[in-house]
Amino acid sequence: MIHITLPDGSQREFSGPVTVAEVAASIGSGLAKAALAGKIGDKVVDTSYQITADSLLSIITAKDADGLDVIRHSTAHLLAYAVKELFPDAQVTIGPVIENGFYYDFAYKRPFTPEDLVAIEKRMAELAAKDEPVVRRVLPRDEAVAYFKGLGEHYKAEIIASIPSNEDVSLYREGNFEDLCRGPHVPSTGKLKFFKLMKVAGAYWRGDHRNEMLQRVYGTAWATKDELQQYLTMLEEAEKRDHRKLGRELDLFHIDEHSPGTVFWHPKGWTVWQEVEQYMRRVYRENGYQEVKGPQILDQGLWEKTGHWDKYRENMFVTESEKRDYALKPMNCPGHIIIFKQGIKSYRDLPLRFGEFGQCHRNEPTGGLHGIMRVRAFTQDDGHIFCTEDQIQSEVVAFTTLLQKVYRDFGFKDIIYKLSTRPEKRIGSEESWDRAENALAEGLRASGCEFEYLPGEGAFYGPKIEYTLKDALGRPWQCGTIQVDPNMPERLDAEFVGEDGARHRPIMLHRAIVGSLERFIGILIEQHAGALPTWLAPLQVSVLNITDAQSDYCREIAAKLQKALPNQDLRVAVDLRNEKITYKIREHSLQKLPYILVAGDKEKAAGAVAVRARGNRDLGVMSVEAFAELIAQDIANKA
Repeated sequence: MIHITLPDGSQREFSGPVTVAEVAASIGSGLAKAALAGKIGDKVVDTSYQITADSLLSIITAKDADGLDVIRHSTAHLLAYAVKELFPDAQVTIGPVIENGFYYDFAYKRPFTPEDLVAIEKRMAELAAKDEPVVRRVLPRDEAVAYFKGLGEHYKAEIIASIPSNEDVSLYREGNFEDLCRGPHVPSTGKLKFFKLMKVAGAYWRGDHRNEMLQRVYGTAWATKDELQQYLTMLEEAEKRDHRKLGRELDLFHIDEHSPGTVFWHPKGWTVWQEVEQYMRRVYRENGYQEVKGPQILDQGLWEKTGHWDKYRENMFVTESEKRDYALKPMNCPGHIIIFKQGIKSYRDLPLRFGEFGQCHRNEPTGGLHGIMRVRAFTQDDGHIFCTEDQIQSEVVAFTTLLQKVYRDFGFKDIIYKLSTRPEKRIGSEESWDRAENALAEGLRASGCEFEYLPGEGAFYGPKIEYTLKDALGRPWQCGTIQVDPNMPERLDAEFVGEDGARHRPIMLHRAIVGSLERFIGILIEQHAGALPTWLAPLQVSVLNITDAQSDYCREIAAKLQKALPNQDLRVAVDLRNEKITYKIREHSLQKLPYILVAGDKEKAAGAVAVRARGNRDLGVMSVEAFAELIAQDIANKA
């Protein structure tokens, strides 16, 4: 007898080997119809998988995360099936699941057009409607190589040839199409209903630029029609919020071919930058950080000591002077240790917190660059805390509380907390890892944070916490981190005098809140769709006249506002152009200004202004003093 234990603890008994589908059918016809796969222990298998021993089994449906992966994987095969139907000369290569969808790479004699994508998607729907069974078979490796060569699928044959010769390989067939795959897959194509092809891009065979360029077709697939529509709507909204598009429209910055991967900040964009930097500078000052500044270029010998020269050299920009090799710093930590080492440090000096707005350079590949989100030159709100092992937990509590306030002030309320623990390859004793991981975990618990563990995701020298914020569209952005590092102080010989009079190594906590300022400003632009809150807006108020008769009065309004708010450094513009007032209002509204003040003869006579707030909200007529109070409160609340 074979005993199958289900997730609720109940058991089913079978007289002999049984498939996942048969177990589902024994539970109920509804589950049998919904079943996409099974999960035995941690292994996801086809519904046709035969169970031959007592097992713990979950039936996977479209409601499960594993079920969605099976749908997306199977839809990638459906895409390849449709391409082969429409373009028989195309060769298939690989088609994995990715976040929110899948892709498949093809070799074809000409580029696929948007019209081709429409035709492929239509054919996919037709093939899915046929509800053809998806059937698995196993072949010896060499037989599989010969089989695909016979089909003219040379890329697929090359993939299989790289598998050890003593291994068998699994193939999946649906209708006239058969593909190499480990699986699992849906039981039939009729399970694939809600998908859309998104775009075509270039991709090198096996990711090597020396190989031929293939065509990568991206798609998305979901369990329900509503989920698909919600995702497509989110993409439309994301496109409207794209920081690159808004950066041009709002005249904030641009990227130029003369310096790829670096940012040319325009006056408005640099104003936003300064607001973010000065805010973070106040955060440093009010929370016990001492701001420092290290050099941009450091000697090769230092990078050899830290290990970067061996492990990170290809991502570093290097230069030479007087027969000495140097590198532009890709991170700030070595410089902070050099500062720490100047003079004798005592246990009484710890924790010692350094902060720096340090510009770093990393030689990112061109294909990885993305607006101001992924660049080659960036500035970090970088900080390093030198402390003892016993001080880690209290520093984590203080840092987490500070980070939460900063994120709230910038408009982010939803934070995800993750604790990355020891990897397989690591240095240090198990006891030191235990203490470090426990200190981080207890620091999060003391801060009232629910968190998840990421086993094995820590650095080789220490565990870390990742702080991921969610934006208005629900997209995650990992910005903050605090990481335990006893390794770099050891490598660079940093020490302090302990209470016992002996020399000790400090623990170094790498920490960042916003991370790269460039990337964070890009996130802010997309979070607020370019309509930055008043305290961050590059221009906060525009004063518009209706006729020339109010020109001097408009100038007086601007001067009065700036005098009324001397500590706010209010950013006011006066638009006295000889244009219709409706035209000027519309133009300033498109620039997403928080407030537009309009002055005509009536307002001038009353010593007042007509106030329009962003979003076409008419706040009516009020005195200049009343408006000054309103905007001062707005700025103070960081609304």
